[in-house]
Amino acid sequence: MKHQFFNTIALSVVAAALFLPVTPARAVEEQALGELTKQQPSVLEELLLKSSPLESVDAVATYYANRFEGRQTASGHRYNPDKLTAAHESLPLGTVVRVLNPETKQEVHVTITDRCASKAYHFIDLSRAAAKKIGLWGKGKLKVVIYPLLEEKLKEPA
Repeated sequence: MKHQFFNTIALSVVAAALFLPVTPARAVEEQALGELTKQQPSVLEELLLKSSPLESVDAVATYYANRFEGRQTASGHRYNPDKLTAAHESLPLGTVVRVLNPETKQEVHVTITDRCASKAYHFIDLSRAAAKKIGLWGKGKLKVVIYPLLEEKLKEPA
């Protein structure tokens, strides 16, 4: 009985909506509803589609020397110590990686914008800002874990 009552009300609302005159305000609402129901990937879906197939690795992290400030990086950008960027031997330029200090659990997300010298072990060279975020600043080098996340930056929300 209760379900029949609600079904009758629902049908009445749908029928009334079908016969309402189309006003400018209603047309705008319908257009907005149409845009919302389009199949656009969510941020999470976009992250999964763009996620890196590369595995996490244990590595050694250092940071850029002050003399590199303003110099051009392999990506064509100028090195800015206040940006969250890094240099890596082989990760594609533009890859976003999470660098974790396993001792303190401090982490930072950086974009690979430059290349560094080849080493016999995994290695990443961080900007000053990134080094400060994980507790590396002033220490010289630190054992970290590198998690490649994205091979290209997400579009900034409008």
